Order: sequence, then structure tokens, then C-alpha cells
Amino acid sequence: MIAIKNERELSSMRQACKITAAARALAGEMVRPGVTTKQIDKAVHDFIVSQGAKPSFLNYHGYPGSACISVNSTVIHGIPGDYVLQEGDIVSVDVGAFYQGFHGDCAATFACGAISTEAQKLIDVTKQSFFEGLSFAKRGHRVSDISHAIQTYVESNGFSVVRSFVGHGVGAQLHEEPEVPNFGAAGRGPRLLPGMTLAIEPMVIEGTHEVRILKDGWTVRTTDGKLSAHYENTVLITDGEPEILTVTEGL
Repeated sequence: MIAIKNERELSSMRQACKITAAARALAGEMVRPGVTTKQIDKAVHDFIVSQGAKPSFLNYHGYPGSACISVNSTVIHGIPGDYVLQEGDIVSVDVGAFYQGFHGDCAATFACGAISTEAQKLIDVTKQSFFEGLSFAKRGHRVSDISHAIQTYVESNGFSVVRSFVGHGVGAQLHEEPEVPNFGAAGRGPRLLPGMTLAIEPMVIEGTHEVRILKDGWTVRTTDGKLSAHYENTVLITDGEPEILTVTEGL
């Protein structure tokens, strides 16, 4: 069942999303050569806790970090550790905060120092594909209208969308119905209604869409070793234009 949030619930969720977005921005500011992914994770953890919230990801099905930090060919669920960021890396940071019974969820890919033109295009296309999908996140459209718009834009720019992992509803649970794929034909899936809250999250790869999960059971990498980028926001369906709940200036 797809949860429709009322105004009281949305008030708490907006605050959760505000904290989440600020944590993403903090992580992005820390992406620079010489910083470890573990240092970024600790800063995200400490900030979320300082706001009276809990990191949504920490211990979620056993996940050991407060943020997923995925570098270069790691698509999602990169476990923070001792890796030292290098000039030219691209770093995807996915964060969530749980506050007053509700979760926020967002992600972005950041450049570590100077990066290649190709890597910057990948980041830009991934972010823009979210907004292409967002234009269909309106009452009366169907979930796959979002999916189709994302896939069409990404592939028109010569990249691939990940198919093994998808976006999702978000609210009292970190992952709720419906699934929000980044691919597929338009006109399918549940019809969008005001009060739905969706985590729309294109995951885009330079090469083929194929990915593999490492032995740690979490880390997802491209099978061809090519770069990947990720962009996500929590979005509220309204009677008019969609509302990005994890909005941050510049992100």
C-alpha cells in the first residue's frame, strides 16, 4: 500500500528532509584530495545527531555507516573506510536522516578537485535526468512516466541507467511502495496522488548498465569499471508542481 501523508506527517518529514539535505551539503564540502571516506561519514553522523535526528542508514539491515560513499566505479552502497580521496575522483554521497518518525533521503555526486570533462558530463547528465523525471512527478501521471523521462534523457546523452536498483517511496519507512525505476515505458505503474513522497534517484553509468555486488554484500560496482554517478531527492506530489523536500541551494 502506498502511504499518503497528511499535513502533520509532512511537517515532520519536511524537517527530516531539511536535516538530510544539510548533511548532503556538508559531505559535499568535505570532498577534496586527502580526506578519507570515513572522515566524511563521521561528519555526517555527528551533524545528523546534533540535529536531534538519527542516521537512517546506520545499522539498516546491518549497514555499518551513516552515509553511503561511492567513489568512481562504485555505483551505490560504498562503505566508508580508509580510502583517501584523490584528485580527479568523483564521489557519490547518499544520506538519510530519521526525525520525529520520518525519513529524508538524498544523494549527489561531487568532484574531488579537477576532474575530466567526461566525468563532469556524467555528473551533469545524472543531475539533469532527475529534473527530467521530476517534470512528470505530478498528480495524474504514472510512476513510469518519471522512469521513462529519466531513461530517455540519459540514453540520449550516451550513458546507461542502472536497472538492478531503483528509487522508492519514503516516509515512516526508509523504503516504501512504490518502486520508482529509472527505466521503462511510460504510462505504467501507480497513478501519482497528492501526499505521496518519492525518493527519485537516477543512477547512471558511462558504459553498460550491468553492475555487480562485492563480497561485502553492499558495495555495488560497474562490471566494466567505468564511472558512475548518482543524484537523488525526496519529492512530494502535490496538487500542482512537485515539491523537493531535500532542497539545498546549489544542489
